[in-house]
Formats: sequence, structure tokens, C-alpha cells
Amino acid sequence: MEPNRTGYVSPLSTRYASREMQYLFSEEHKFRTWRKLWIALARAERQLGLPITAEQIAELESHADDVNFAVAQEREKQVRHDVMSHVYAYGRQCPDAAGIIHLGATSCYVGDNTDVLILRDASQLVLKKAAQVLRNLSAFAAKYKDLPCLGYTHLQPAQLTTVGKRATLWMNELMMDMENLEYQLSALALRGVKGTTGTQASFMELFGNDEGKVKELEALVAREMGFDKWVPVCGQTYSRKTDAYFLSVLSGIAQSACKFATDLRLLQSFEEMEEPFEKHQIGSSAMPYKRNPMRSERICALSRYVIQDAVNPAMTAATQWFERTLDDSANKRLAVSEAFLAVDAILEIYINVTAGLVVYERVVRRRVMEKLPFMATENVMMEAVKRGGDRQELHEALRTHSHAAAAKVKLEGGQNDLIDRIVADPLFPLTREEIEAQMDPALYVGRAPGQVTEFLAGPVAELLARYPDEDIHAELNV
Repeated sequence: MEPNRTGYVSPLSTRYASREMQYLFSEEHKFRTWRKLWIALARAERQLGLPITAEQIAELESHADDVNFAVAQEREKQVRHDVMSHVYAYGRQCPDAAGIIHLGATSCYVGDNTDVLILRDASQLVLKKAAQVLRNLSAFAAKYKDLPCLGYTHLQPAQLTTVGKRATLWMNELMMDMENLEYQLSALALRGVKGTTGTQASFMELFGNDEGKVKELEALVAREMGFDKWVPVCGQTYSRKTDAYFLSVLSGIAQSACKFATDLRLLQSFEEMEEPFEKHQIGSSAMPYKRNPMRSERICALSRYVIQDAVNPAMTAATQWFERTLDDSANKRLAVSEAFLAVDAILEIYINVTAGLVVYERVVRRRVMEKLPFMATENVMMEAVKRGGDRQELHEALRTHSHAAAAKVKLEGGQNDLIDRIVADPLFPLTREEIEAQMDPALYVGRAPGQVTEFLAGPVAELLARYPDEDIHAELNV
């Protein structure tokens, strides 16, 4: 099929989101799900005694997947109602069952229940891909758990950490998002069979005011659609707060991914780490030597979109009047689908990047050793105190020497000569060898390696055990 080059096409479809996620929000999936819901309703109504035949249900089942879109589209031009257009189109394919399609239901029976089913399936896909990111980062953290690197506060060198320990920070935030999404899925309920304003009045009429049968009808439909719970009360729609809850979690995933990508962009500037760079990839049209962190930048760009998009369903939930208004519809069609598509794209890139992270260990060590003399001053001071020195006097001397050494580096472009200054100072009864013995970076990473080991074997392993290892490899369109 030739691409559409004369009208707007979303880059989420052409450049970013996976086919798998796109299908969940496709018209084909949507309208096939509507038909499954109509079949479930008819089957439950027949089981509870309404005059619906097995032959009628069989007829509906025979056309469950071959949606006659052209008929529905032509009908909608006349009636301006998408649900009734598809009821009509389905009836054209199933003439014997036409009279019992959508029996007693309102439009939100198919619309909202389908949206809930898509929320469930799209969230499960998000979790599957997030789990792959965790696997990639787990392997990375384990490999580099012992490699000391500069740790930063205020983007200024602080105490040392390790490359692997830093990766656990990225993992921990993504795990928080995954557990939040798991919770939202555990609380997700089908909209159910509630009627026009949520009172089930039409079904009470169908079943002669038999409340027991109406309640059983809802249970039968929900279970057939894979749900063991349905909302206890609603207006015409399920509460739009549900959409807000899910997009809040997607915003959280975007925040976590953006944090990772920002850190990697900074580390790539420091030349300590890099995202994967393809053999024939071009970094700049003007500067052939450049290796830009374009994938990480794309994660950040898409993340900003998702974070702001999460405001939409919150505003929609806040402005629904009484049992419902229709100003939710157009906004919801865009906000919910595009948030999932964008997060899917983010995770695809996140998988790709974390599968091929590059660490330049010599650069990491060089940058550590440039700053380590400053970080080692406390150990040097304490050793001198043990040998009879005055702590306050030693502290002042180290402060003076440190500032002088820093000035030599920053103002003169020279080498860090702090060790030379300490060796030459008679206040410090330590030899050069004794001072240099304090310059092993491994002495300054604390429990970082052990924390990594415990984290991977504990919380990470427990979470990943819930997700089969499918070894997902992201294939980026561009």
C-alpha cells in the first residue's frame, strides 16, 4: 500500500510505536471487540431465558471477525452514530440475528467495555517491554557492579559510586512504575452491563424486574470477557478517573525513562558511556566526527509528550457532568491511545539502548583518579590524627592544599598536585607510598557492589519472575 503523502499521518504510527501496540488501538481490533461483546451479551441473555436461539448466536459468531467496514461507514454518514452504524452493518451480515444485536444495551456497553479491555491489554504489553528493559539493565548492573565511577550531587563530583550501582537507580524507578501499573490492573473492572444512565432499567424491563437475573447477566458477560469484577456503580460511562489513573502511571514510566536518558546523555558528553552507535549511522550533517545520543534524546522528547498528555484525562474526569457528557470522547480518543503508543515507543528505544550500552572503562578510571585525591583527604586526615596530629589543624591544611590544587587545575590547566602538596607538608607524618595507598577507588564505593548484588537477587528477581523471559529485541523504524 502506498503511504499517505497528502494528509497528516501520526509519527507514532510511521516512526515510533510498535505494530503490536498499534493494533490494540486499531479500528479492526476495536470493532472486532464490539462484536465479541455483542455475542457475549446475546449468549448470556439466552442463558437467562430471553427468546434468543442458538442459531442466531452461531450466525453472530460466524461473522465475528469479518467486519464489513464499508457498510458501517456508509451508514454512519446517514445516522451520525458509530455504534448504531455497526449494529446495522453486523445485522446486514446476520439477518436472522439482526433483531437481537445490542439488545437492551447502550452505546457505552460496547464503547466503554472495549476501552477497558484495551487498557488491560495495552498495559500488559507495556509491562512486558518494561520487564525487558529491567533484564537488560540487570545484566549491565551485574557486569559493572565493581567499577568505581564519580558520583554526583548538584552535577558536581561527590563521593564515588559504581557504574552498576548507578544502573540500579534507573531500575528502581522503573520498578516503581511497573508495580504501580500492576496495581492499577489488579483494580481494573469492566464497565459491565449497566444501561443508559447506569441504572440497568432496560435490562430490568427485559427480565420482568428480576434483579437476580440482571445481576447474573452482568456476571456472565464480565466472565466471558475475562474479568472477575465489574464496576459496582456508574453513570453511562465507567469513571473517567480510571483513564487518569492509567495515564498517571504512563507519565511515571516516561519520567523514569527520561531520567535514564538524561543521565546517559550527560555521561556520553563526559565520554564515560555511550548509547549504541550503528556502523553507518550519521551523527551530524556538518560534523562527521560526531556521535550524538539521538536515541536518548528521542526518549526525552517522547517522555515530555506523555507527561503533559497525562493532564488530559484528569481534566476530562473533573468536567464530566452528572451521568456523563460527550466532551470526553474526542479528547479520550487522542489522549489515551497516544499515551500508550508513545510509551510503547519509549520502551522500544529503552530496550534498544540498554541492550548495547558502551562503557569506556579507562575514561571512567581517569576521571575518578583526577578527583580521587580530593575525596581521599578525609582518610589521609584520619590516618594523620592516629599518628598524633591535630584534627582541626590538619583539616585547615587540607582545605588550603585542596583549593590550591584545584586552582592549578582550573586556572592553569595543570595536573592535580594535591598529593605532592601533602607529602611536602610536615604536618602530615605519612610517606608518599602511604598516601598513595589511599588512592584505590575501591576503598571509596562503600557497599555499592553488595547493594547491587542484593538488589538484583531480591526485588528485581522477584518482579521479573512474574514475566516470562521473551528476550525482546526492539527494531527501531528510524
